[in-house]
Amino acid sequence: MAKIILTHEVSGLGAAGDIVEVKNGYARNYLLPRGFAIVWTQGGEKQVESIKAARAARAVANLEDAQALAAKLKSQPVKITMKAGSNGRLFGTVKTTEIAAAVEAAGLGKIDKRNIEVNDQIKSTGNYTATVRVHADVVANLRLQVVAASKNNVL
Repeated sequence: MAKIILTHEVSGLGAAGDIVEVKNGYARNYLLPRGFAIVWTQGGEKQVESIKAARAARAVANLEDAQALAAKLKSQPVKITMKAGSNGRLFGTVKTTEIAAAVEAAGLGKIDKRNIEVNDQIKSTGNYTATVRVHADVVANLRLQVVAASKNNVL
């Protein structure tokens, strides 16, 4: 087992700043190369406080604000315009940064891209659902409407 410090939130494992033990292969082949974690050392233990402070700065302050933001996210679908072929297949996939930017452009609030989870890759136009972890206790389902960009306003 490897002892690591998470630098990003990993679904099913923990939040940034948590010290966890995982199997060596999972740490070596997935978490460390993608930058989701660093190897635990006594010196690295000091970084935990700065990671937790950064996470707290990004987090929604209180539960009431989180519930209000979740209600806004659930209220209406977010429209994302992407470049697509004639059959509706996108040139690339919709990423969490694009979803976060579309939510902010729609005036629903500012969310961190790290708190957005999309179950399957979005590779074609249509309606999708993403999960947004607004607060530790509040999760909202965000409806996405992916449409093809017209030839006049191509990215």
